[in-house]
Amino acid sequence: MRDSLWRTVVALGTAQTLAYASTYYLPALVGAPMARDLGVSRSLVLLAFSVALAVSALIGPWAGRAIDRHGGQRVLPFTSLLFAAGLVALAAARGPISLFAAWTLLGLAMGAGLYETAFAALVRLYGPRSRQAITGITLIAGFASTVGWPLTAWWLTLWDWRGACLAWAALHLVLGWPLNARLPRGQAPVAPPAALHPSGTAAQEPRPAAGAGTAVALAAVFAIAWFISTAMATHLPAMLQAAGLGLAAAVAVGTLVGPAQVAGRLAEFGLMHRLPPIRSAQLAAALHPLAALALLLAGGPGLAAAAPVFALLHGAGVGILTIAKGSLPLALFGPAGYGARLGLIMAPARFAQALAPPLFGIALERWGLGALGLTAALGLVALVILLGLGRRTRGHATAPR
Repeated sequence: MRDSLWRTVVALGTAQTLAYASTYYLPALVGAPMARDLGVSRSLVLLAFSVALAVSALIGPWAGRAIDRHGGQRVLPFTSLLFAAGLVALAAARGPISLFAAWTLLGLAMGAGLYETAFAALVRLYGPRSRQAITGITLIAGFASTVGWPLTAWWLTLWDWRGACLAWAALHLVLGWPLNARLPRGQAPVAPPAALHPSGTAAQEPRPAAGAGTAVALAAVFAIAWFISTAMATHLPAMLQAAGLGLAAAVAVGTLVGPAQVAGRLAEFGLMHRLPPIRSAQLAAALHPLAALALLLAGGPGLAAAAPVFALLHGAGVGILTIAKGSLPLALFGPAGYGARLGLIMAPARFAQALAPPLFGIALERWGLGALGLTAALGLVALVILLGLGRRTRGHATAPR
């Protein structure tokens, strides 16, 4: 069984790397040439991407419910076909209408084919034992930008942005679809939520199932976290340039975020795996405000030294929170109805992602590096919510895994 679990993790992790590299990390490199070729502004290209994120928020709960009922082996292969179709449509775009139509199709694929549905597929197969498997998927897919950006850049030199989109579409057909189609069938026995600790292990004493207030709190935390991570993913090089770094230095700092995410997930997998997910999430939520404070205080001459520190701390926090969005709802609510519940909890986060590029872009234009104060304040709000949630669940939230 353990060998089967880790084979599933490798397959899903590889498919997720492909999914994120070809969608979430695509506009950063193809946005500018796409805008020039189509005769539109880059902000319009980002708006089309934001529409895709909004569409994915609407699809997420439905996709999670489908996996709860039928399993990942029924849903995820179909998403590979959707990704391929959306990327072919994007390569064929000739103006704003076809651009938005293509990103809408990709939004359907993202809503049914990114982390949340992969986590739901794991939980349906392996139940409460899924925490480390969730971590394993995020460890592999944490290299999506590290792999995706160089591949996209290479294809841009070989062909153009249309050729890059077609290359990603082909990979979904020849790699993503077979990996998703080979997922195991079956379902783990589901224990009642009252019999689970928030650590994901069997409880000695029954506890009440977490209520709607807990779900709302988690939705707020993840909406804030994903607003911050998307704002940084979209604007980090531009923000550092506005603060005074050169283009090459800003891009070099930006490349540290991906490895830092993986390092954070490795820490969660090894050093922190005995902590309950609520504690890991609290630590992760504190890292972006700390990183922002270091960068804001450095200023001028200290910017070159503080910028890598910012990227490493921010990236580690994002990495751990990516695991927490899968493990914390499982710990607090149990595996029953996990896919649909996670889809609902993460829907506000997808809308926040959609708003992040334009809103943080406006803040960056007005305040420069000072715009980082906005994300730092939001990060502190998320930390306060998690601390309150930890106090409310103190009686059953401190048992190690």
